[in-house]
Amino acid sequence: MEAREDFGPWLARQLKLADMTQTELAEAVDVTRAAVSAWITGRAAPRSETIERIARALNTDLATMHTRTTDTQAGLPVTWYHRPGYQDGGRDGGNAAAFAFDADVRVLARETCQNSLDERLVDNGRPVRVRYTIHELTGETLDAFRAAVLWDELRPHYTAVSESAADQKVGRVVDAGVRDMFEKGRLVLLRIDDYNASGLTGDDYDDGKFAAVVRRQLESLKSGRGAGGSYGLGKATLWATSALGMVLINSMLSVPHEGRTERRVIGRLELPWRSVDGNSYAGPAWLGRPDPETTGAEVVRSWWADEETVERLHLTRDSEEPGTSFLIVGAHDVASLEQGEADSTDDEDEDGSEDDGTRDIRAMHRRLVEALGRDFWAAMTGGGSRLPLLETSVRTLRNGEVVIEEEKVDPTDTQPSRTRALRAFYDGTTVDRLTEAGQVAIRTVPLRLPLSGGRRGTLGTHQGVLLVTEAEDKDGAPNQVHSLRGNRMTIKESSVSGLPLGVNSFQAVLLVGHAAGESAPFADEAEEFLRAAEPPEHDRWGQTEELTLRWSHSAHHRVSRLTTEVNTAVKDLVVRPKSAGSQESAKLRKKLTVPRKGTAPKRASGPALPELDGLEGEIGAGGEWRITAEVKLPRADELPAMTPVVLLDVRSGSRPRLDWAELVAVEGCEVEEGVLRFTPRARRAVFRGSTDPTSHPVRTELTRLVLELRAGAGSGA
Repeated sequence: MEAREDFGPWLARQLKLADMTQTELAEAVDVTRAAVSAWITGRAAPRSETIERIARALNTDLATMHTRTTDTQAGLPVTWYHRPGYQDGGRDGGNAAAFAFDADVRVLARETCQNSLDERLVDNGRPVRVRYTIHELTGETLDAFRAAVLWDELRPHYTAVSESAADQKVGRVVDAGVRDMFEKGRLVLLRIDDYNASGLTGDDYDDGKFAAVVRRQLESLKSGRGAGGSYGLGKATLWATSALGMVLINSMLSVPHEGRTERRVIGRLELPWRSVDGNSYAGPAWLGRPDPETTGAEVVRSWWADEETVERLHLTRDSEEPGTSFLIVGAHDVASLEQGEADSTDDEDEDGSEDDGTRDIRAMHRRLVEALGRDFWAAMTGGGSRLPLLETSVRTLRNGEVVIEEEKVDPTDTQPSRTRALRAFYDGTTVDRLTEAGQVAIRTVPLRLPLSGGRRGTLGTHQGVLLVTEAEDKDGAPNQVHSLRGNRMTIKESSVSGLPLGVNSFQAVLLVGHAAGESAPFADEAEEFLRAAEPPEHDRWGQTEELTLRWSHSAHHRVSRLTTEVNTAVKDLVVRPKSAGSQESAKLRKKLTVPRKGTAPKRASGPALPELDGLEGEIGAGGEWRITAEVKLPRADELPAMTPVVLLDVRSGSRPRLDWAELVAVEGCEVEEGVLRFTPRARRAVFRGSTDPTSHPVRTELTRLVLELRAGAGSGA
């Protein structure tokens, strides 16, 4: 049973909603004002006959008075409030935060699932459960939903945006979304429900999770151990995924607000500046109940909705577990549309009757499942004393009827090798060396943490955990390292460079911060440092403004050294000792050439220059050359900058020059705009690179490669 609110706070709110004073209520029910004050403060309770008179005064029924699980319908009705235009004439062409992300359900899944992980209730030890529901509405079902969101109130605003659509990106997207809904007679809703999460707690306006999500931009209140988000940008993906700029919210709170926890509802609309009936509006709008305490009761706030209202808004939750439901109205995903067209022949019924809309939502369903399995396989994996942090599923409906049954994402199916590796670590069954199929090898790799505030020195060394195991076909691209920290979301995917041909395919997992274990030294500091090294997308570690401000401009070198340590450890585990008679090595060496002394163009006499001393490479899946080069450095306090140039070896004529797609420093150097700058007093340097296949004049398999190191910007040899 839903807990009812105490009578006093409930009555006080009803008076505000009805714009009625205590004196006016006292006169209506024939009691003194002091009696009404005593009811509100909880010092007394009205008799049953008095409650009947209060119900009549508030224009409600006795059941509502006794249950007190919702507000009365007296007073100001739920409506849309549009923020007035700026008095100084300023205009916004949309929410800038939404431009940080693409309208892509894979990005949406990554950001929303990360937020749910960060809001998981940890005391009960259970995972947070996140369910994605794709729901296509047509016909009468669509008409009923438009009525529920008060479409007639919104129509003039959408019309104003459409008339100026050509001037702004957001306007064009919204215009296309409205036309799609009316011309095709369909609307796609995408709902994200999380359970065993904190919910949107706190006041409508003051600091708290509710205000941070619904009222504010670029505000993140996450400070928990291992939290994923830190920029306050992730919520913008909800509105970016809506072609109508509309998101509705229903939250079940873990901590009561106004004595209530169930069905806290509000909507937010993100539109660009517009002019309607001679009035200008700044952009955002909110669906809620007018707040009597604001000037003219114009601003709306969240309201405690009844079950019928949340059902009409398609916001009904499955249980009373705390958490939040976000409903994206007019969900669109360009990649799903393209995939739906490409897969149309596979999805059609035998009579070819399946329409474009159904193919679109099927494609969206598949992409969500793939994204969740790719980015959150580790959070969904348990073993030993470690329990999964997350459960996810996807289902697809059409007018309430099942199109695709609810599909629970299984990490052992989407990432079998990496899941096996992580479970072996949790179960304590790892080995030092891979000698049999199915084994998982373990190494520790150091992350040397810098002192903050630009001070020189090392705070301490955090020992990350590297796991390596044999790859399986379902894992995707082989020879990859998935790096993750406390919340176990994959942060970084990277390949291991410089692997010789013939290496058995493998998958590797790097655990740092709290993911490396609660007893790992400096786990808290590693979490803080690496979190600061992540951009808003949280998809890599490197130089960021926060890293520079809190530590130093060179702090990112600590991350580069961690990458070097990881690559070295992986090679030690997977590369077999070189055999003098290896046919594969001999074949590769024939394709790679380093100019020998006496063959390169003569240089003017002067200080000794860095020289290429070794080269390894392979042909990638995309037809690119992947190489790792070692440079021998002369003894000198200052070394000239050098440019690596990659050429095709030909029998006659000039050698065609290829473009670099990637050039990365590994050790003893830095790469700046394609130029190598060497670390003073270093004796060797290593860099790796990948060529751009589009610059190859012939098939890569038919080419021989020459790598030269040219002084300066590479204009001369």
